[in-house]
Amino acid sequence: MIKLIAIDMDGTLLNENKQISMRTQKVLKTAKDQGVKVVLCTGRPLLGIKEFLNLLGLTDQGDYAITYNGGLVQHADTGDVISEKVLTRDQLLSIYELSQALEVPMNFIDLHRVYCPPYPEGMPSLYSQIMKALPFEQTNMEQIPESFKANKAIFCISQNLLDPAIEKIPKRYFENFTMMKSRPFLLEILNKEVDKGKGLQALGNFLDIAPEEMMTLGDEANDLAMIKYAGLGVAMGNAIEQLKNEAQFVTKTNREDGVAYAIEKFVLN
Repeated sequence: MIKLIAIDMDGTLLNENKQISMRTQKVLKTAKDQGVKVVLCTGRPLLGIKEFLNLLGLTDQGDYAITYNGGLVQHADTGDVISEKVLTRDQLLSIYELSQALEVPMNFIDLHRVYCPPYPEGMPSLYSQIMKALPFEQTNMEQIPESFKANKAIFCISQNLLDPAIEKIPKRYFENFTMMKSRPFLLEILNKEVDKGKGLQALGNFLDIAPEEMMTLGDEANDLAMIKYAGLGVAMGNAIEQLKNEAQFVTKTNREDGVAYAIEKFVLN
């Protein structure tokens, strides 16, 4: 019996217009009314998904969200933290040094804002085009206090520049951090103990819900860990092939209400 549904947002819950269809809204509300935990599981911050939580009625006591790709597990109504994994100042300095060597822009994010250290000349970050929920603040790496903690760092630049840069990243960075693409032009760099599967595990432990009682839905590489972790991992019809190969079921695309279709098939029926 499925007790918790964890759903990625971009490319999964949201259609090409960044909207949730009426059919999907109805299905998710029905699942919640039947006692199933419906959890948005995203790389975005909580402020970046508030409008969708409100739309779906997922801001009551007992509602939860997994944000920053599993780096933060929170109560959806209050924002209170259940689990958090962060990057230290020294780690941020190391990632910034890497960005300069690769000649790509780096941003880093905490709960309140997006920080913008100096970019390589002629290489502005594209992150402001997709991050609308948090303010952006110019900074220098020398200004970061020793006690500072960030939820993630990102490289956001056109795919034709990002992909060759990723190929040049030394192996030690992959060993010391979780590095994943959440969009073709966005590389996210997180604490080594962070992925959506670990975030889901932390929430499951908190709620006493086992992996086999969970259903997850996603489309991109950053969804792979939660697809593997859950008893029922569902890939969208528009998902990358690696995700489809790991999933127990491939549903319809995000343009065809694939989330609603899978929930109707495995949960409501």
